Amino acid sequence: MAEKLDLGKLTDQELGIELGTVENHYHSLKFKHAVSELANTSEIKKVRRNVARIKTEIRARELKNSEAPRDRIRARRRRNKSKK
Repeated sequence: MAEKLDLGKLTDQELGIELGTVENHYHSLKFKHAVSELANTSEIKKVRRNVARIKTEIRARELKNSEAPRDRIRARRRRNKSKK
């Protein structure tokens, strides 16, 4: 389960399903680690990073598909610049 995922080939719906699966696996590992001893505790770190990779890919696709992806960032920069 902790192998590196090829996220570019998955559809948005498949990414959502994969995210749910990997998050469930992560929570079960955390629970097992809290209750008893895990043979490989580095597995938790690998699965947590896979969750982050999937969420990053989902967000990148959202920004790519939006009409004006940088407007909020530019507005925030203008606000911060005017405060100085």
